[in-house]
Amino acid sequence: MPGIRIENLHKTFGSNQVLRGVDLSVEDGEIFCVVGKSGTGKSVVMKHLVGLIEPDEGAIYVDDVQFTGAEPSVRQKIISRYGILFQGAALFDSMNIFDNVAFGLRRKKISEDEIIKTVEEMLVNVGLGGMGDKWPTDLSGGMQKRAGLARAIAMKPEIMLYDEPTTGVDPITGGSVDRLIQEMNRKFNITSVVITHDMKSAFRIAHRMAMLYEGRVIFTGTPSDFEKTDNPYVRQFVQGTVNGPISVI
Repeated sequence: MPGIRIENLHKTFGSNQVLRGVDLSVEDGEIFCVVGKSGTGKSVVMKHLVGLIEPDEGAIYVDDVQFTGAEPSVRQKIISRYGILFQGAALFDSMNIFDNVAFGLRRKKISEDEIIKTVEEMLVNVGLGGMGDKWPTDLSGGMQKRAGLARAIAMKPEIMLYDEPTTGVDPITGGSVDRLIQEMNRKFNITSVVITHDMKSAFRIAHRMAMLYEGRVIFTGTPSDFEKTDNPYVRQFVQGTVNGPISVI
């Protein structure tokens, strides 16, 4: 089924060649994790997906419509289908949680009654029911990520992009975030792309995964495929050992 397709993506910054021909395909309705150590190009792939940067070579397609290099109206139509959970939740400190979640809805100029109904429903969905009057500083890091997720799903996205969703939280909270990602995927049939170096999280949530190394995809498969492979780079990363072909420096 159509989904997201990345073909031969190249990107160089100065003398640093970050992406060296990335090929990925994300199927409609699946949770797809992009894993790899820091500096392998995961976040650069994410920035291409949302149009923050353009590739030197290659293309991105969403449901067989080319995103890279497209007319602004086409690009905006595709971007409007995205929801994004940033690494730090990116809540507005000057707004309470209700207004944070309502922010995008108000820009669409829908009625306040509909906004109230939607915001309250989304807060319940992420386990923050009745907390709309709290401020971001009142919440733990994990709760802030839940609020950020509520804000994203309030816009009814077809595609969710998660940037290191379990970074900066304890393992129990990380597990809670993982369950939310799975629940949102099931409940709303959202196609999810998760950028992460947290292999425990990836193994919990992914339908399929791809590993980036030195700007290329070196392995793609299910979590079971990752556990069984003899690829030395993948095995070293999965096991988290210093012994192997991947430099620890």
